[in-house]
Amino acid sequence: MSRDTALYIVDIFIAINKIKRYSKPFLNAQELLYSEMAWDACIRELELIGEATKYLLNANLLDSSYRRVVDFRNQITHGYFGINEDIVWDVIKNKIPQYEKDLLKTVKEKKIDLKESISLFYSDSISKDTINYLKSLEKQLKE
Repeated sequence: MSRDTALYIVDIFIAINKIKRYSKPFLNAQELLYSEMAWDACIRELELIGEATKYLLNANLLDSSYRRVVDFRNQITHGYFGINEDIVWDVIKNKIPQYEKDLLKTVKEKKIDLKESISLFYSDSISKDTINYLKSLEKQLKE
C-alpha cells in the first residue's frame, strides 16, 4: 500500500521543527557535534527529510533541484568521506529554513490538503512541542 504524499510532507515539516529545536542551544557546528544526543538527533531528522523528499520528487511535487536534499541524505547516511559538521551546520541554519518556506509555498500553490495527515500525527504519542508546531503549521496553511 502506498503512503499518502501528504504524510511525507508533514514528516518533513515535523523533522524541520525538531532540528530547529534540537540545534537552538548551540552557537556553532562544533558545539552541536560535541553534544552527541543533539547531533545524532539532528542527523536522524536530516535523513528523514531526505528520504521523504525522495518520495515528493517521485510524485513530481518538487522540481529536480531538490534532488540535492536526497543526495545529502545519502552522504550522511552512508558517511561518505565522513560527515563535515560545518556543512551540516550550514544546512541546519541556512538550507532547512528555506526548504520549509519553499515546501509551505508548494503546499499552498498546489492546494495539497494536509488536515487529515496532521490529525494523524495528533493521535500519535508525540511531544507537546510538536503538537504546538502542527497547530502553528495549520494556521500558516490557512493564510
